[in-house]
Amino acid sequence: MCAKRNGIEAYKTRLVERQQQIWQVSSDSADGRQTVELDQTSSGRLTRVGALQSQALAQETDRRRQAELKRIDSALARLDDGEFGFCVICGEQIGIERLNMDPAVPTCIDCASKR
Repeated sequence: MCAKRNGIEAYKTRLVERQQQIWQVSSDSADGRQTVELDQTSSGRLTRVGALQSQALAQETDRRRQAELKRIDSALARLDDGEFGFCVICGEQIGIERLNMDPAVPTCIDCASKR
């Protein structure tokens, strides 16, 4: 049981570290998601289009970060509930290799393949 507990703690540490990294990157990149000023006197049309594209890319990247944060939060909740490592769909144990690759993964490989 002690070895299993240490393994669970290692996953929790990885999840929390990744969560903090995402928060930091998201905070650092907040300016890129701000509304683009469409002042025609300060820049040309192509510059504005480039700024709008950059803004859209930053917003999509942030959306993906938020989705990853939700997956991490769910994994941390499963850790607290004692359900970590079990597929949320079928209840079977998730393979250790799969968890090692991504501790936030919610499903076993069979259920993931069916989706």
